[in-house]
Amino acid sequence: MEFWEVHAVKYAERNERIRGDSFIFDERHEVPHPMDYFMWLLQRGEQMILVDTGYDEEEARSRQRPILMDPRAALAPLGVVPEQITEVIVTHLHYDHAGGLHLFPNARLHLQEAEMSYATGSCMCHETLRMPFTANHICETIKRHYSGKVAFYNGDAEIVDGVTIHQIGGHSRGLQAVRVKTTAGWLVLASDAAHFYENYETRKPFPIVVDLKDMLDGFETLLKLASSSSLIVPGHDPLVMQRFPAGPSDHIVRLDHGRRE
Repeated sequence: MEFWEVHAVKYAERNERIRGDSFIFDERHEVPHPMDYFMWLLQRGEQMILVDTGYDEEEARSRQRPILMDPRAALAPLGVVPEQITEVIVTHLHYDHAGGLHLFPNARLHLQEAEMSYATGSCMCHETLRMPFTANHICETIKRHYSGKVAFYNGDAEIVDGVTIHQIGGHSRGLQAVRVKTTAGWLVLASDAAHFYENYETRKPFPIVVDLKDMLDGFETLLKLASSSSLIVPGHDPLVMQRFPAGPSDHIVRLDHGRRE
Protein backbone atom coordinates (compact mmCIF):
# COMPACT_ATOMS: atom_id res chain seq x y z
CA MET A 1 0.00 0.00 0.00
CA GLU A 2 1.32 3.43 -0.95
CA PHE A 3 1.20 6.06 1.77
CA TRP A 4 -0.63 9.37 1.71
CA GLU A 5 0.78 12.82 2.38
CA VAL A 6 -1.53 14.87 4.62
CA HIS A 7 -1.55 18.60 5.37
CA ALA A 8 -3.70 20.60 7.76
CA VAL A 9 -4.54 24.00 6.25
CA LYS A 10 -5.63 26.74 8.64
CA TYR A 11 -7.87 29.41 7.13
CA ALA A 12 -9.52 31.11 10.14
CA GLU A 13 -9.36 31.57 13.89
CA ARG A 14 -11.52 32.87 16.73
CA ASN A 15 -9.66 34.15 19.74
CA GLU A 16 -12.55 35.69 21.70
CA ARG A 17 -13.90 32.36 22.91
CA ILE A 18 -13.87 30.96 26.46
CA ARG A 19 -13.67 27.42 27.82
CA GLY A 20 -17.42 27.43 28.37
CA ASP A 21 -17.75 27.57 24.57
CA SER A 22 -15.67 24.40 24.22
CA PHE A 23 -16.54 22.07 27.10
CA ILE A 24 -19.65 21.01 28.96
CA PHE A 25 -19.39 21.23 32.78
CA ASP A 26 -15.97 22.90 32.74
CA GLU A 27 -14.95 24.37 36.09
CA ARG A 28 -12.96 27.19 34.46
CA HIS A 29 -15.62 28.25 32.00
CA GLU A 30 -14.54 31.93 31.83
CA VAL A 31 -10.90 31.19 30.89
CA PRO A 32 -10.03 32.20 27.28
CA HIS A 33 -9.99 29.30 24.84
CA PRO A 34 -9.22 30.12 21.17
CA MET A 35 -10.21 27.98 18.19
CA ASP A 36 -8.59 27.41 14.78
CA TYR A 37 -10.39 26.38 11.59
CA PHE A 38 -8.92 23.86 9.16
CA MET A 39 -9.25 21.99 5.91
CA TRP A 40 -7.15 18.91 5.23
CA LEU A 41 -5.52 17.90 1.95
CA LEU A 42 -4.60 14.29 1.15
CA GLN A 43 -2.12 13.69 -1.67
CA ARG A 44 -0.62 10.55 -3.20
CA GLY A 45 1.14 11.10 -6.48
CA GLU A 46 -1.39 12.75 -8.79
CA GLN A 47 -4.31 11.88 -6.48
CA MET A 48 -5.81 14.60 -4.30
CA ILE A 49 -8.68 14.44 -1.83
CA LEU A 50 -9.85 17.50 0.06
CA VAL A 51 -11.43 16.93 3.45
CA ASP A 52 -13.90 19.76 4.09
CA THR A 53 -13.87 23.14 2.38
CA GLY A 54 -13.93 25.90 4.98
CA TYR A 55 -16.16 28.92 4.40
CA ASP A 56 -15.87 32.06 2.31
CA GLU A 57 -15.98 35.83 2.84
CA GLU A 58 -19.74 36.02 2.34
CA GLU A 59 -20.33 33.51 5.12
CA ALA A 60 -17.74 35.26 7.27
CA ARG A 61 -19.64 38.55 6.97
CA SER A 62 -23.01 36.89 7.54
CA ARG A 63 -21.88 35.26 10.79
CA GLN A 64 -19.45 38.03 11.78
CA ARG A 65 -16.71 35.43 12.02
CA PRO A 66 -13.85 36.74 9.84
CA ILE A 67 -11.54 34.38 7.98
CA LEU A 68 -7.81 34.87 7.59
CA MET A 69 -7.93 33.92 3.91
CA ASP A 70 -10.19 32.49 1.26
CA PRO A 71 -10.01 28.66 1.25
CA ARG A 72 -8.68 28.71 -2.32
CA ALA A 73 -5.83 31.03 -1.34
CA ALA A 74 -5.13 28.92 1.74
CA LEU A 75 -4.59 25.84 -0.45
CA ALA A 76 -2.45 27.63 -3.05
CA PRO A 77 0.95 27.01 -1.35
CA LEU A 78 0.29 23.28 -1.83
CA GLY A 79 -0.01 23.82 -5.57
CA VAL A 80 -3.76 23.28 -5.58
CA VAL A 81 -5.98 24.83 -8.22
CA PRO A 82 -9.65 24.56 -7.09
CA GLU A 83 -10.75 23.07 -10.42
CA GLN A 84 -8.28 20.20 -9.87
CA ILE A 85 -10.16 18.98 -6.82
CA THR A 86 -12.45 16.17 -7.95
CA GLU A 87 -13.09 14.48 -4.59
CA VAL A 88 -14.20 16.16 -1.36
CA ILE A 89 -14.95 14.24 1.82
CA VAL A 90 -17.51 16.30 3.74
CA THR A 91 -17.20 15.35 7.40
CA HIS A 92 -20.50 17.11 8.10
CA LEU A 93 -22.54 19.99 6.71
CA HIS A 94 -21.94 22.70 9.33
CA TYR A 95 -21.05 26.07 7.79
CA ASP A 96 -17.35 25.95 8.65
CA HIS A 97 -16.87 22.56 6.98
CA ALA A 98 -19.20 22.84 3.98
CA GLY A 99 -19.29 26.60 3.43
CA GLY A 100 -16.81 26.43 0.56
CA LEU A 101 -18.37 23.62 -1.47
CA HIS A 102 -19.18 26.01 -4.31
CA LEU A 103 -15.51 26.96 -4.57
CA PHE A 104 -14.66 23.48 -5.89
CA PRO A 105 -17.05 23.09 -8.83
CA ASN A 106 -15.66 19.81 -10.18
CA ALA A 107 -15.75 17.88 -6.92
CA ARG A 108 -17.79 14.82 -6.11
CA LEU A 109 -18.86 14.89 -2.47
CA HIS A 110 -18.54 11.94 -0.08
CA LEU A 111 -21.17 12.27 2.65
CA GLN A 112 -23.02 10.16 5.17
CA GLU A 113 -26.67 9.68 4.23
CA ALA A 114 -27.59 10.38 7.87
CA GLU A 115 -26.06 13.85 7.57
CA MET A 116 -28.15 14.80 4.56
CA SER A 117 -31.28 13.47 6.26
CA TYR A 118 -30.44 15.43 9.41
CA ALA A 119 -29.72 18.70 7.59
CA THR A 120 -32.95 18.54 5.57
CA GLY A 121 -35.28 16.89 8.10
CA SER A 122 -37.47 17.89 11.01
CA CYS A 123 -34.53 18.50 13.36
CA MET A 124 -33.98 21.74 11.47
CA CYS A 125 -37.27 23.03 12.90
CA HIS A 126 -35.26 23.70 16.08
CA GLU A 127 -33.22 26.90 15.89
CA THR A 128 -30.55 25.54 18.24
CA LEU A 129 -29.86 22.55 15.99
CA ARG A 130 -30.20 24.63 12.82
CA MET A 131 -27.73 27.31 13.94
CA PRO A 132 -24.49 25.70 12.62
CA PHE A 133 -26.02 25.08 9.17
CA THR A 134 -26.53 27.53 6.32
CA ALA A 135 -29.30 26.85 3.81
CA ASN A 136 -27.21 27.78 0.76
CA HIS A 137 -24.63 25.14 1.65
CA ILE A 138 -27.31 22.48 1.94
CA CYS A 139 -28.79 23.62 -1.39
CA GLU A 140 -25.35 23.33 -3.00
CA THR A 141 -25.16 19.74 -1.75
CA ILE A 142 -28.59 18.98 -3.18
CA LYS A 143 -27.59 20.48 -6.54
CA ARG A 144 -24.50 18.27 -6.60
CA HIS A 145 -26.72 15.30 -5.77
CA TYR A 146 -29.01 16.03 -8.70
CA SER A 147 -25.92 16.31 -10.92
CA GLY A 148 -24.72 12.87 -9.86
CA LYS A 149 -21.84 14.26 -7.82
CA VAL A 150 -22.64 12.97 -4.33
CA ALA A 151 -21.65 9.55 -3.03
CA PHE A 152 -23.68 8.60 0.03
CA TYR A 153 -22.59 6.18 2.75
CA ASN A 154 -24.27 4.43 5.63
CA GLY A 155 -21.49 3.94 8.15
CA ASP A 156 -17.88 2.96 7.58
CA ALA A 157 -16.47 2.70 4.05
CA GLU A 158 -13.27 2.82 2.03
CA ILE A 159 -13.06 5.81 -0.32
CA VAL A 160 -9.85 4.66 -2.01
CA ASP A 161 -6.95 2.47 -0.96
CA GLY A 162 -5.64 3.88 2.33
CA VAL A 163 -8.52 6.30 3.01
CA THR A 164 -11.55 5.22 5.04
CA ILE A 165 -14.50 7.07 6.56
CA HIS A 166 -16.20 6.25 9.85
CA GLN A 167 -19.60 7.57 10.95
CA ILE A 168 -19.44 8.84 14.52
CA GLY A 169 -22.29 11.30 14.96
CA GLY A 170 -22.70 13.16 18.23
CA HIS A 171 -21.88 16.71 17.19
CA SER A 172 -24.00 16.28 14.06
CA ARG A 173 -26.10 13.26 13.13
CA GLY A 174 -23.93 12.12 10.22
CA LEU A 175 -20.53 13.38 11.34
CA GLN A 176 -17.70 11.21 9.99
CA ALA A 177 -14.01 10.96 10.78
CA VAL A 178 -11.39 10.16 8.13
CA ARG A 179 -8.64 7.57 8.59
CA VAL A 180 -5.57 7.81 6.35
CA LYS A 181 -2.65 5.41 5.87
CA THR A 182 0.62 7.32 6.32
CA THR A 183 4.28 6.49 6.92
CA ALA A 184 3.63 7.17 10.63
CA GLY A 185 0.68 4.73 10.75
CA TRP A 186 -3.07 5.19 10.58
CA LEU A 187 -3.76 8.90 11.01
CA VAL A 188 -7.27 9.95 12.05
CA LEU A 189 -8.70 13.31 11.05
CA ALA A 190 -11.27 13.61 13.80
CA SER A 191 -12.93 16.72 12.44
CA ASP A 192 -15.57 17.65 15.02
CA ALA A 193 -15.67 14.23 16.65
CA ALA A 194 -13.07 15.99 18.80
CA HIS A 195 -12.75 19.73 18.39
CA PHE A 196 -9.81 19.79 20.81
CA TYR A 197 -7.34 17.27 22.22
CA GLU A 198 -8.92 17.84 25.60
CA ASN A 199 -12.33 16.67 24.37
CA TYR A 200 -11.23 13.06 23.96
CA GLU A 201 -8.33 13.04 26.41
CA THR A 202 -10.52 14.05 29.35
CA ARG A 203 -13.86 12.90 27.87
CA LYS A 204 -15.30 16.44 28.01
CA PRO A 205 -18.05 16.89 25.40
CA PHE A 206 -18.33 19.89 23.14
CA PRO A 207 -21.52 21.95 23.78
CA ILE A 208 -22.95 21.77 20.25
CA VAL A 209 -24.32 18.23 20.27
CA VAL A 210 -27.31 16.34 18.90
CA ASP A 211 -26.54 13.03 20.68
CA LEU A 212 -24.32 13.12 23.76
CA LYS A 213 -23.83 9.36 23.97
CA ASP A 214 -22.69 9.19 20.36
CA MET A 215 -20.21 11.97 21.05
CA LEU A 216 -18.79 10.20 24.10
CA ASP A 217 -18.65 6.84 22.30
CA GLY A 218 -16.93 8.63 19.43
CA PHE A 219 -13.95 9.50 21.62
CA GLU A 220 -13.36 5.77 22.08
CA THR A 221 -13.79 5.14 18.36
CA LEU A 222 -11.09 7.66 17.50
CA LEU A 223 -8.64 5.88 19.79
CA LYS A 224 -9.45 2.52 18.18
CA LEU A 225 -9.03 3.83 14.64
CA ALA A 226 -5.64 5.54 15.09
CA SER A 227 -2.36 3.62 15.26
CA SER A 228 -1.58 5.74 18.34
CA SER A 229 -3.29 8.57 20.19
CA SER A 230 -0.63 10.96 18.86
CA LEU A 231 -2.06 10.38 15.36
CA ILE A 232 -5.52 11.72 16.23
CA VAL A 233 -5.88 15.20 14.76
CA PRO A 234 -8.69 17.26 16.35
CA GLY A 235 -10.76 19.52 14.16
CA HIS A 236 -10.16 22.93 15.74
CA ASP A 237 -7.28 22.80 18.23
CA PRO A 238 -4.59 25.52 17.85
CA LEU A 239 -2.12 22.98 19.28
CA VAL A 240 -2.16 21.19 15.92
CA MET A 241 -0.11 24.06 14.48
CA GLN A 242 2.47 23.59 17.23
CA ARG A 243 2.65 19.82 17.44
CA PHE A 244 3.21 18.96 13.77
CA PRO A 245 6.04 19.94 11.39
CA ALA A 246 5.71 23.08 9.31
CA GLY A 247 4.38 22.90 5.78
CA PRO A 248 5.13 25.18 2.79
CA SER A 249 3.52 28.20 4.47
CA ASP A 250 3.04 29.38 8.05
CA HIS A 251 -0.67 28.45 8.00
CA ILE A 252 0.01 24.83 6.94
CA VAL A 253 1.45 21.88 8.87
CA ARG A 254 2.31 18.40 7.64
CA LEU A 255 0.63 15.53 9.51
CA ASP A 256 1.72 12.31 7.82
CA HIS A 257 5.17 12.09 9.46
CA GLY A 258 3.64 12.29 12.93
CA ARG A 259 4.20 14.83 15.68
CA ARG A 260 7.39 16.78 16.24
CA GLU A 261 9.85 15.17 18.62
